[in-house]
Amino acid sequence: MALDHLAVPAAGAGVAQATTDRLKPVRIWLYAVAALIVLMVVVGGATRLTESGLSITEWKPVTGTLPPLSEQAWQAEFDKYRQIPQYQQINRGMSLAEFKYIFWWEWGHRLLGRLIGFVFLLPFLFFLWRGLVDRALGWKLGGLFVLGGMQGAVGWWMVASGLVNRVDVSQYRLATHLTLACIILAATMAVAVSLKPVRAARPAPDWLRGYARLLFAVVLIQIFLGGLVAGLDAGLTYTTWPLMDGHLVPPVENLLVQQPVWRNFFENVLTVQFNHRLVAYVLLALALGHYLSARRVGGAPRRRALLILALVVAQAFLGIMTLIHQVPIDIALAHQFGATLVLIAATVHLVRLRQGA
Repeated sequence: MALDHLAVPAAGAGVAQATTDRLKPVRIWLYAVAALIVLMVVVGGATRLTESGLSITEWKPVTGTLPPLSEQAWQAEFDKYRQIPQYQQINRGMSLAEFKYIFWWEWGHRLLGRLIGFVFLLPFLFFLWRGLVDRALGWKLGGLFVLGGMQGAVGWWMVASGLVNRVDVSQYRLATHLTLACIILAATMAVAVSLKPVRAARPAPDWLRGYARLLFAVVLIQIFLGGLVAGLDAGLTYTTWPLMDGHLVPPVENLLVQQPVWRNFFENVLTVQFNHRLVAYVLLALALGHYLSARRVGGAPRRRALLILALVVAQAFLGIMTLIHQVPIDIALAHQFGATLVLIAATVHLVRLRQGA
Protein backbone atom coordinates (compact mmCIF):
# COMPACT_ATOMS: atom_id res chain seq x y z
CA MET A 1 0.00 0.00 0.00
CA ALA A 2 1.90 3.05 -1.26
CA LEU A 3 0.79 5.69 1.22
CA ASP A 4 3.03 8.28 -0.30
CA HIS A 5 0.64 8.31 -3.27
CA LEU A 6 -2.58 7.90 -1.32
CA ALA A 7 -3.20 11.44 -0.23
CA VAL A 8 0.01 13.39 -0.44
CA PRO A 9 0.76 16.35 -2.70
CA ALA A 10 3.99 16.30 -4.63
CA ALA A 11 7.03 17.80 -2.96
CA GLY A 12 6.74 21.56 -3.05
CA ALA A 13 2.95 21.63 -3.40
CA GLY A 14 2.60 22.42 0.27
CA VAL A 15 4.51 25.69 -0.07
CA ALA A 16 1.44 27.42 -1.45
CA GLN A 17 -0.47 26.32 1.62
CA ALA A 18 2.07 27.73 4.04
CA THR A 19 0.31 31.08 4.28
CA THR A 20 -3.01 29.56 5.32
CA ASP A 21 -4.20 26.58 7.29
CA ARG A 22 -7.90 26.57 6.46
CA LEU A 23 -7.93 22.77 6.60
CA LYS A 24 -6.76 22.66 10.21
CA PRO A 25 -10.25 21.69 11.51
CA VAL A 26 -10.36 18.82 9.02
CA ARG A 27 -6.91 17.69 10.09
CA ILE A 28 -7.76 17.80 13.81
CA TRP A 29 -10.95 15.84 13.14
CA LEU A 30 -9.00 13.12 11.31
CA TYR A 31 -6.48 12.94 14.15
CA ALA A 32 -9.41 12.42 16.55
CA VAL A 33 -10.78 9.65 14.32
CA ALA A 34 -7.34 8.03 14.26
CA ALA A 35 -7.16 8.16 18.07
CA LEU A 36 -10.54 6.40 18.26
CA ILE A 37 -9.30 3.73 15.85
CA VAL A 38 -6.28 3.13 18.11
CA LEU A 39 -8.66 2.79 21.05
CA MET A 40 -10.77 0.39 18.99
CA VAL A 41 -7.73 -1.80 18.31
CA VAL A 42 -6.85 -1.92 22.01
CA VAL A 43 -10.43 -2.65 23.10
CA GLY A 44 -10.56 -5.34 20.41
CA GLY A 45 -7.45 -6.87 21.94
CA ALA A 46 -9.07 -6.83 25.38
CA THR A 47 -12.19 -8.45 23.95
CA ARG A 48 -10.08 -11.23 22.52
CA LEU A 49 -7.96 -11.72 25.65
CA THR A 50 -11.06 -11.95 27.87
CA GLU A 51 -12.59 -14.40 25.36
CA SER A 52 -15.61 -12.12 25.03
CA GLY A 53 -15.89 -11.91 21.26
CA LEU A 54 -18.52 -14.61 20.83
CA SER A 55 -20.81 -13.47 23.62
CA ILE A 56 -23.12 -11.63 21.18
CA THR A 57 -24.26 -14.16 18.61
CA GLU A 58 -26.18 -11.86 16.26
CA TRP A 59 -25.26 -8.88 14.13
CA LYS A 60 -27.76 -6.08 14.67
CA PRO A 61 -26.14 -2.87 13.41
CA VAL A 62 -29.06 -0.67 14.55
CA THR A 63 -31.04 -2.44 17.29
CA GLY A 64 -27.88 -3.89 18.78
CA THR A 65 -26.88 -0.42 19.93
CA LEU A 66 -28.95 -0.91 23.08
CA PRO A 67 -27.85 -3.55 25.59
CA PRO A 68 -30.39 -5.81 27.34
CA LEU A 69 -32.57 -3.62 29.57
CA SER A 70 -34.31 -6.25 31.66
CA GLU A 71 -33.52 -9.56 33.32
CA GLN A 72 -35.69 -11.27 30.74
CA ALA A 73 -33.67 -9.69 27.92
CA TRP A 74 -30.42 -10.69 29.62
CA GLN A 75 -31.61 -14.25 29.93
CA ALA A 76 -32.57 -14.31 26.25
CA GLU A 77 -29.06 -13.19 25.26
CA PHE A 78 -27.53 -15.76 27.59
CA ASP A 79 -29.71 -18.51 26.12
CA LYS A 80 -28.43 -17.66 22.63
CA TYR A 81 -24.84 -17.86 23.84
CA ARG A 82 -25.53 -21.24 25.48
CA GLN A 83 -26.33 -22.69 22.05
CA ILE A 84 -22.84 -22.18 20.60
CA PRO A 85 -19.86 -24.56 20.94
CA GLN A 86 -17.79 -22.16 23.07
CA TYR A 87 -20.30 -22.33 25.90
CA GLN A 88 -21.01 -26.03 25.51
CA GLN A 89 -17.36 -27.10 25.38
CA ILE A 90 -15.54 -24.47 27.46
CA ASN A 91 -17.90 -22.34 29.52
CA ARG A 92 -20.61 -24.80 30.45
CA GLY A 93 -22.01 -23.87 33.84
CA MET A 94 -21.17 -20.17 33.46
CA SER A 95 -23.45 -17.97 35.56
CA LEU A 96 -25.48 -15.09 34.19
CA ALA A 97 -23.21 -12.65 36.06
CA GLU A 98 -20.14 -14.15 34.37
CA PHE A 99 -21.88 -13.92 31.02
CA LYS A 100 -22.63 -10.24 31.60
CA TYR A 101 -18.90 -9.59 32.08
CA ILE A 102 -17.94 -10.93 28.65
CA PHE A 103 -21.05 -9.46 27.05
CA TRP A 104 -20.12 -5.92 28.14
CA TRP A 105 -16.68 -6.22 26.57
CA GLU A 106 -18.08 -7.27 23.21
CA TRP A 107 -20.94 -4.78 23.36
CA GLY A 108 -18.50 -1.98 24.18
CA HIS A 109 -16.30 -2.98 21.26
CA ARG A 110 -19.23 -2.88 18.85
CA LEU A 111 -20.55 0.38 20.32
CA LEU A 112 -17.15 1.99 19.83
CA GLY A 113 -17.23 0.93 16.19
CA ARG A 114 -20.62 2.60 15.76
CA LEU A 115 -19.32 5.70 17.53
CA ILE A 116 -16.39 5.95 15.14
CA GLY A 117 -18.84 5.80 12.25
CA PHE A 118 -20.83 8.75 13.61
CA VAL A 119 -17.70 10.72 14.56
CA PHE A 120 -16.52 10.29 10.99
CA LEU A 121 -19.75 10.80 9.05
CA LEU A 122 -21.30 13.84 10.76
CA PRO A 123 -18.22 16.14 10.60
CA PHE A 124 -17.55 14.89 7.06
CA LEU A 125 -20.99 16.06 5.95
CA PHE A 126 -20.50 19.34 7.82
CA PHE A 127 -17.16 20.02 6.14
CA LEU A 128 -18.70 19.21 2.76
CA TRP A 129 -21.51 21.68 3.46
CA ARG A 130 -19.02 24.39 4.50
CA GLY A 131 -16.98 23.86 1.35
CA LEU A 132 -13.79 22.85 3.19
CA VAL A 133 -13.54 19.56 1.30
CA ASP A 134 -12.87 19.68 -2.45
CA ARG A 135 -13.64 16.87 -4.87
CA ALA A 136 -10.23 15.13 -4.56
CA LEU A 137 -10.25 15.20 -0.76
CA GLY A 138 -13.90 14.22 -0.72
CA TRP A 139 -13.17 11.04 -2.65
CA LYS A 140 -10.39 10.13 -0.23
CA LEU A 141 -12.58 10.74 2.82
CA GLY A 142 -15.44 8.86 1.21
CA GLY A 143 -13.09 5.96 0.62
CA LEU A 144 -12.16 5.95 4.31
CA PHE A 145 -15.84 5.80 5.24
CA VAL A 146 -16.40 2.85 2.91
CA LEU A 147 -13.41 1.06 4.44
CA GLY A 148 -14.91 1.64 7.88
CA GLY A 149 -18.16 0.04 6.77
CA MET A 150 -16.25 -2.90 5.34
CA GLN A 151 -14.45 -3.28 8.66
CA GLY A 152 -17.78 -3.71 10.44
CA ALA A 153 -18.78 -6.44 7.98
CA VAL A 154 -15.38 -8.14 8.34
CA GLY A 155 -15.80 -8.04 12.11
CA TRP A 156 -19.08 -9.94 11.90
CA TRP A 157 -17.54 -12.32 9.33
CA MET A 158 -14.86 -13.02 11.93
CA VAL A 159 -17.35 -13.57 14.78
CA ALA A 160 -19.53 -15.83 12.62
CA SER A 161 -16.59 -18.20 12.14
CA GLY A 162 -16.71 -19.06 15.85
CA LEU A 163 -20.43 -19.70 16.21
CA VAL A 164 -20.56 -23.10 14.50
CA ASN A 165 -18.16 -26.05 14.78
CA ARG A 166 -15.51 -23.97 16.61
CA VAL A 167 -14.94 -22.62 20.10
CA ASP A 168 -13.08 -19.54 18.85
CA VAL A 169 -12.83 -17.40 15.73
CA SER A 170 -10.77 -18.26 12.67
CA GLN A 171 -7.21 -16.96 12.92
CA TYR A 172 -7.39 -16.07 9.22
CA ARG A 173 -10.36 -13.81 9.83
CA LEU A 174 -8.98 -12.33 13.05
CA ALA A 175 -5.72 -11.40 11.33
CA THR A 176 -7.67 -9.90 8.41
CA HIS A 177 -9.86 -7.87 10.80
CA LEU A 178 -6.85 -6.53 12.70
CA THR A 179 -4.86 -5.73 9.57
CA LEU A 180 -7.77 -3.92 7.92
CA ALA A 181 -8.20 -1.81 11.07
CA CYS A 182 -4.54 -0.85 10.86
CA ILE A 183 -4.79 -0.07 7.14
CA ILE A 184 -7.69 2.27 7.91
CA LEU A 185 -5.64 3.84 10.70
CA ALA A 186 -2.66 4.37 8.40
CA ALA A 187 -4.82 5.77 5.60
CA THR A 188 -6.55 8.17 8.00
CA MET A 189 -3.22 9.41 9.29
CA ALA A 190 -1.85 9.72 5.75
CA VAL A 191 -4.75 11.95 4.68
CA ALA A 192 -4.50 14.05 7.86
CA VAL A 193 -0.74 14.59 7.63
CA SER A 194 -0.95 15.44 3.94
CA LEU A 195 -3.20 18.39 4.83
CA LYS A 196 -0.54 19.98 7.01
CA PRO A 197 1.16 22.94 5.29
CA VAL A 198 4.80 22.50 4.35
CA ARG A 199 6.84 25.67 4.72
CA ALA A 200 10.12 24.58 3.16
CA ALA A 201 9.76 21.62 0.85
CA ARG A 202 12.91 19.73 -0.02
CA PRO A 203 12.50 16.49 -1.97
CA ALA A 204 13.87 13.51 -0.05
CA PRO A 205 16.20 11.14 -1.89
CA ASP A 206 14.38 8.37 -3.74
CA TRP A 207 16.38 5.74 -1.88
CA LEU A 208 15.22 7.06 1.49
CA ARG A 209 11.58 7.12 0.41
CA GLY A 210 11.94 3.58 -0.90
CA TYR A 211 13.44 2.49 2.42
CA ALA A 212 10.53 4.12 4.26
CA ARG A 213 8.00 2.30 2.05
CA LEU A 214 9.70 -1.01 2.77
CA LEU A 215 9.66 -0.30 6.49
CA PHE A 216 5.96 0.54 6.37
CA ALA A 217 5.15 -2.66 4.47
CA VAL A 218 7.04 -4.84 6.95
CA VAL A 219 5.21 -3.19 9.86
CA LEU A 220 1.88 -4.16 8.28
CA ILE A 221 3.09 -7.71 7.60
CA GLN A 222 4.19 -8.02 11.23
CA ILE A 223 0.77 -6.84 12.42
CA PHE A 224 -0.90 -9.50 10.26
CA LEU A 225 1.42 -12.15 11.70
CA GLY A 226 0.59 -10.92 15.19
CA GLY A 227 -3.08 -11.46 14.37
CA LEU A 228 -2.33 -15.06 13.43
CA VAL A 229 -0.43 -15.55 16.71
CA ALA A 230 -3.39 -14.15 18.64
CA GLY A 231 -5.90 -16.25 16.73
CA LEU A 232 -4.03 -19.47 17.47
CA ASP A 233 -3.10 -18.49 21.06
CA ALA A 234 0.44 -19.21 19.89
CA GLY A 235 1.88 -16.88 22.51
CA LEU A 236 0.86 -19.37 25.20
CA THR A 237 2.65 -22.32 23.64
CA TYR A 238 6.35 -21.47 23.38
CA THR A 239 7.11 -19.02 26.17
CA THR A 240 10.90 -18.82 26.23
CA TRP A 241 13.20 -16.37 24.51
CA PRO A 242 15.55 -16.27 22.62
CA LEU A 243 15.29 -20.05 22.37
CA MET A 244 12.08 -21.59 21.11
CA ASP A 245 11.40 -25.13 22.30
CA GLY A 246 15.12 -25.36 23.04
CA HIS A 247 16.22 -24.09 19.62
CA LEU A 248 17.18 -20.73 18.19
CA VAL A 249 15.71 -21.97 14.91
CA PRO A 250 13.27 -24.89 15.31
CA PRO A 251 13.93 -27.97 13.15
CA VAL A 252 12.53 -27.67 9.64
CA GLU A 253 10.62 -30.94 10.00
CA ASN A 254 8.68 -29.36 12.88
CA LEU A 255 8.15 -26.05 11.12
CA LEU A 256 6.80 -27.73 7.99
CA VAL A 257 5.07 -30.76 9.46
CA GLN A 258 1.64 -30.06 7.93
CA GLN A 259 0.63 -30.77 4.36
CA PRO A 260 0.28 -28.92 2.10
CA VAL A 261 3.28 -26.91 3.23
CA TRP A 262 1.59 -23.50 2.99
CA ARG A 263 -0.78 -24.40 5.84
CA ASN A 264 2.12 -24.33 8.30
CA PHE A 265 2.45 -20.57 7.84
CA PHE A 266 -1.13 -20.04 9.02
CA GLU A 267 -2.07 -23.06 11.14
CA ASN A 268 1.09 -24.55 12.68
CA VAL A 269 1.49 -22.87 16.08
CA LEU A 270 5.26 -23.33 16.05
CA THR A 271 5.70 -21.87 12.57
CA VAL A 272 3.32 -18.97 13.13
CA GLN A 273 5.07 -17.86 16.31
CA PHE A 274 8.53 -18.38 14.79
CA ASN A 275 7.59 -16.23 11.78
CA HIS A 276 6.36 -13.48 14.08
CA ARG A 277 9.71 -13.58 15.93
CA LEU A 278 11.70 -13.69 12.71
CA VAL A 279 9.94 -10.70 11.14
CA ALA A 280 10.41 -8.81 14.42
CA TYR A 281 14.18 -9.26 14.02
CA VAL A 282 13.94 -8.16 10.37
CA LEU A 283 11.92 -5.09 11.35
CA LEU A 284 14.41 -4.16 14.05
CA ALA A 285 17.28 -4.45 11.57
CA LEU A 286 15.37 -2.40 8.99
CA ALA A 287 14.58 0.33 11.53
CA LEU A 288 18.23 0.54 12.54
CA GLY A 289 19.42 0.58 8.93
CA HIS A 290 16.83 3.20 8.05
CA TYR A 291 17.97 5.45 10.90
CA LEU A 292 21.62 5.14 9.88
CA SER A 293 20.62 6.04 6.31
CA ALA A 294 18.46 8.98 7.44
CA ARG A 295 21.41 10.42 9.37
CA ARG A 296 22.95 11.21 5.98
CA VAL A 297 19.96 13.44 5.23
CA GLY A 298 19.69 14.93 8.71
CA GLY A 299 16.98 17.26 9.95
CA ALA A 300 13.42 16.08 10.46
CA PRO A 301 13.89 12.78 8.55
CA ARG A 302 16.68 11.79 10.93
CA ARG A 303 14.55 12.66 13.97
CA ARG A 304 11.55 10.72 12.69
CA ALA A 305 13.73 7.72 11.82
CA LEU A 306 15.16 7.77 15.35
CA LEU A 307 11.64 7.82 16.79
CA ILE A 308 10.66 4.82 14.66
CA LEU A 309 13.74 2.93 15.82
CA ALA A 310 12.98 3.70 19.47
CA LEU A 311 9.37 2.57 19.09
CA VAL A 312 10.40 -0.65 17.35
CA VAL A 313 12.88 -1.44 20.14
CA ALA A 314 10.21 -0.76 22.78
CA GLN A 315 7.72 -2.89 20.86
CA ALA A 316 10.19 -5.77 20.65
CA PHE A 317 10.74 -5.56 24.41
CA LEU A 318 6.98 -5.62 25.04
CA GLY A 319 6.65 -8.61 22.73
CA ILE A 320 9.28 -10.53 24.68
CA MET A 321 7.65 -9.61 28.00
CA THR A 322 4.25 -10.68 26.69
CA LEU A 323 5.71 -14.02 25.67
CA ILE A 324 7.75 -14.95 28.73
CA HIS A 325 4.99 -13.86 31.13
CA GLN A 326 2.46 -15.92 29.16
CA VAL A 327 0.32 -13.11 27.77
CA PRO A 328 -0.86 -11.10 30.79
CA ILE A 329 -3.59 -8.77 29.64
CA ASP A 330 -1.86 -5.52 30.64
CA ILE A 331 1.42 -6.24 28.84
CA ALA A 332 -0.37 -7.82 25.88
CA LEU A 333 -2.53 -4.72 25.40
CA ALA A 334 0.52 -2.48 25.73
CA HIS A 335 2.11 -4.57 22.97
CA GLN A 336 -0.95 -4.14 20.76
CA PHE A 337 -1.02 -0.40 21.46
CA GLY A 338 2.69 -0.24 20.64
CA ALA A 339 2.01 -1.75 17.23
CA THR A 340 -0.32 1.15 16.39
CA LEU A 341 2.31 3.67 17.49
CA VAL A 342 4.95 2.08 15.25
CA LEU A 343 2.49 2.08 12.35
CA ILE A 344 1.54 5.73 12.90
CA ALA A 345 5.19 6.80 13.10
CA ALA A 346 6.05 4.89 9.92
CA THR A 347 3.04 6.39 8.13
CA VAL A 348 3.79 9.98 9.16
CA HIS A 349 7.43 9.56 8.18
CA LEU A 350 6.55 8.20 4.76
CA VAL A 351 4.06 10.97 4.03
CA ARG A 352 6.35 13.76 5.23
CA LEU A 353 9.21 12.42 3.11
CA ARG A 354 6.93 12.62 0.07
CA GLN A 355 6.11 16.23 1.01
CA GLY A 356 9.79 17.05 1.35
CA ALA A 357 9.53 17.77 5.06
